[in-house]
Amino acid sequence: MIRHIVIFTLKGPEDAPKVQALLDSCKGLVPGMHEFDVGIKTEGLEANADVVLISTFEDAAALAAYQPHPHHQGVVAQIREMAASRHVLDYFC
Repeated sequence: MIRHIVIFTLKGPEDAPKVQALLDSCKGLVPGMHEFDVGIKTEGLEANADVVLISTFEDAAALAAYQPHPHHQGVVAQIREMAASRHVLDYFC
């Protein structure tokens, strides 16, 4: 299993619900995607970013199928316009 975590800081934090909806539209996009959870900064809780994606893939092939998927690439292009920074960590779990 591979865990794929992406953390975004947005140019406008008010865009977090829009980014969440865009990412949520990628759920179940490819076979081998097991978990896909998107969270946004919650007032009153500690956070130094605005949006996080935590997903789990069966193997490297499933993650590799997700990355270039046309729908995912369309979402990436839209989020890129709103993001000030993006951090990624992929690891075996």
